Amino acid sequence: MPQEIGIDDVRHFIDEGAQLVEVLPSEEYEEEHLPGAVNIPLKSLDARATAQLDRSRPVIVYCWDYQ
Repeated sequence: MPQEIGIDDVRHFIDEGAQLVEVLPSEEYEEEHLPGAVNIPLKSLDARATAQLDRSRPVIVYCWDYQ
């Protein structure tokens, strides 16, 4: 079930093996992204796009929204 978490939780989950997915547009991801993150743009987030993820590990989805 999705839930909002803070930066300390993100660090903990990544240390424990979670996968980090940035849903930024590809151009923004190329400019700057978090280390170890994979890019799956939000507009293409579907079952086929997420097939690369390990379903046995937690997934953290991240998007920088500065609006």
